[in-house]
Amino acid sequence: MKLFHNPEIIKALLAQGVLLFCAAGAGFYHDTFTGILILALGLALILFFLLFTAARYKKLEALSLKLNEMLHSETSVPLHSYTEGELSILQNELSKLMLRLNEQTAVLEHDKKYLADAMADISHQLRSPLTSIQLILTMLRDPNLPASKRKTLLRDLSHLLSKVDWLVESLLKMSSMDAGTVNFTPVRISVKELLANASSPLLIPMELREQNFLIHQEESSGTLFVDPSWTAEALSNVLKNCMEHTPAGGTIEISCRQTILYTEIVVEDNGPGFVAEDIPHLFERFYKGKNATDNSIGIGLALSRMIVTREDGTLKAENKTSGGARFIFKFYGSGTSQ
Repeated sequence: MKLFHNPEIIKALLAQGVLLFCAAGAGFYHDTFTGILILALGLALILFFLLFTAARYKKLEALSLKLNEMLHSETSVPLHSYTEGELSILQNELSKLMLRLNEQTAVLEHDKKYLADAMADISHQLRSPLTSIQLILTMLRDPNLPASKRKTLLRDLSHLLSKVDWLVESLLKMSSMDAGTVNFTPVRISVKELLANASSPLLIPMELREQNFLIHQEESSGTLFVDPSWTAEALSNVLKNCMEHTPAGGTIEISCRQTILYTEIVVEDNGPGFVAEDIPHLFERFYKGKNATDNSIGIGLALSRMIVTREDGTLKAENKTSGGARFIFKFYGSGTSQ
C-alpha cells in the first residue's frame, strides 16, 4: 500500500505498537482478560487510525491531481470540499496561490499581447521611412541626376533620417521607462526657465510656419520640483503637437497658474482641435487621430504622459470652446511661489 511508503506513518505505527505492547503487557500481568481487552482495543484504534489516515491521504492525492490538472489547463479546483481538519489550512494557502497564479497569468497574457502589438507598430513605423530612404539612395546613385534634383533628394533624405532617429530615440526612452531603468533627478526649477528650455528647440520652426507663440506668465513665477530634462521633453512634445496642427498665422499660447496644491501649465492652440472620439485615446502609443498629420507617429503624447505620471503629475487634453486644442499639465507638491 502507498500508505506504508510514508515514513511518518511508519513512525506513528511503531510508536503506537510500542505503547500497545507495554499496555497489553501490563494488562496480562494483572490478568488474562484485561490483557486481551487492552490488546483488542489497541488494535482497533490502530486500525481506525489507518483507515482515517488512508482516507485523508486519498483526498490529498485527489487534491494533488486536481492541482496538477489546474496548472496544465484552465480548470478550477473545488476547494470547498477540502475544509475538514488540517486541510483547511492547506485550502487557505492554496486559494491564495491560485489567485496569485491567475493574476500572473492574466498579466503575462496582457504583456504578451502588448509586446506583439508594439513590435508590429514599431515595424510599421520604421518600414515606411526606411523604404523611402532606400529609394532615395537608389536615385542618388544615378550619375546623370540634375544638381537641383540631387539637392532636393538630399534634403528629403536628411528629413527621413531625422525622423527615424527621433523615432528610435523615443522608443528607447519609453522602453527604459517601462523597464524602470530611468532615474529621475528632481531639482527646484522655476517654471519660467522650464518653459524656456522646452520651447527653445521649436521657436525657429514656429517662426518658419509664421505661427505666434505667447507665454502668459508673471515675473514672480512659481517653481517646480521635477527633473528638468525629462519635464522639458514632455512639454516640448506637446508644443510640437500643437505646432503641427496650428495653421500659418495661428497662435500657440502657454499660461501658468500655481495654487497651494499644484502648479498648472496650460498649452493651447487655435487649430482644428480633436475629434471627440479621439480624446480618450490621444495618449495611447502609436494612436493617430483623425486630424493627425502625415508625419505623425503617435508616440510623442504617450511619452509626455509617461514622464508626467512618473513625476506624480497629470496630463489631459480637451477641446477649447472657441476652437482649438488644450493640454493641461498639473504638477502636485511643487512648493509655493517665490
